[in-house]
Amino acid sequence: MSPYDNERLALLCGQFDENIKHLEKLMKVQLNRRGNVFKAHGEAGAAKACIEILRHLYRETEQHRAVTLNMVSLFAQEAGQEFVAFDDSNDDTVIKTPRVQIKPRGKNQNRYVSSIKKHDINFGIGPAGTGKTYLAVACAVEALNNEEVKRILLVRPAVEAGEKLGFLPGDLAQKVDPYLRPLYDALYEMLGFDQVARLIEKNVIEVAPLAFMRGRTLNNAFIILDESQNTTPEQMKMFLTRIGFGSTAVITGDITQTDLPKGARSGLSHAQQVLKDVDGIGSIRFSAADVVRHPLVQRIVEAYDKHDASQQASQ
Repeated sequence: MSPYDNERLALLCGQFDENIKHLEKLMKVQLNRRGNVFKAHGEAGAAKACIEILRHLYRETEQHRAVTLNMVSLFAQEAGQEFVAFDDSNDDTVIKTPRVQIKPRGKNQNRYVSSIKKHDINFGIGPAGTGKTYLAVACAVEALNNEEVKRILLVRPAVEAGEKLGFLPGDLAQKVDPYLRPLYDALYEMLGFDQVARLIEKNVIEVAPLAFMRGRTLNNAFIILDESQNTTPEQMKMFLTRIGFGSTAVITGDITQTDLPKGARSGLSHAQQVLKDVDGIGSIRFSAADVVRHPLVQRIVEAYDKHDASQQASQ
C-alpha cells in the first residue's frame, strides 16, 4: 500500500489481522504481507479483485477511519458481482453531505446515483437493503446543501402491512410519521438531529402522506416517494403530475412487497409499463446481488425469489 503508513496499515488489517483473515475467507484466497506489500494467491480473478479491495479499503483509512468487518464484507460482496474499483478522486457519484460522504457500492448503486443526478424523475426498484432509499435521501440532502433545491419532501402512501393506521394516535401525518423512521435516521446521519429539527420546523423538510399531495405543484423541490409499490395507479399518476419546475423526484419500492388489498394493482408496476418509452425518466432495478446489509439478508432475498419463481411455475 502506498504511501507507507504503519497506523493506516493497522487500521486496514484490524486487530490480530482480523480484516485480512475475513477477506481471505470471503474471497477464497491466501494473502501474504511483508510491510506494506500484499500478495494474493488463488484463482486469478479473485486474487486480482482481492488486491483491488485492499487498495480501496486502504483509501478508507485516509481520515484515520478504522476498517470494519462489515466494510470488508461489503467490498467482497461487490467482488462477487464483478468488482469495479472506483477512484474516489474522480468518482462524480460520491455524494457529499454536511456530515458524511456517501460512496455508492457496486455498479447498480453508481448507475442509480448517476441517474438521479441526470433525470428529473427516477425509479429505484428492488428488495430491501439495496440502498435505494438511503441514496435518494443522500442525493436530496446534497441538492439542498448545494442550493439546487429549496426543500425536501418525504412522501409515502398510508398503507401498512398488518397494521391499521386508524388504531394509532394522532392525525394522519402523525400516524404515517413512525413509518418514515428510516428516512429520518438517514437525515440525522447526514445533517444532525438539531439541524433536521430546525429544517422541519421551517418546513424546508416536509413529511407528508401521499394523500396530502393532491392539488399541489411542487417547484424547486426534491421529492422522495417511498414504498411506492403500495400506491394505486391513480395515486401514482397524481403524484407524478405534481412535479414542477426545478424539481427532482425519486420513486422507490419493491414490487414483490405490495400491501394493497387483494386484487388491487400496484401503481409502481403499472407506471413501469406505461412510462417505459418516455424520455427523461430514469429507472434502475436492483436485485438480491445488490443487497448491502448482512450477507444473510442477500441469501434470504434469493431464497424468497427462488420460492416465488417455483410457485409461479407450478401454477
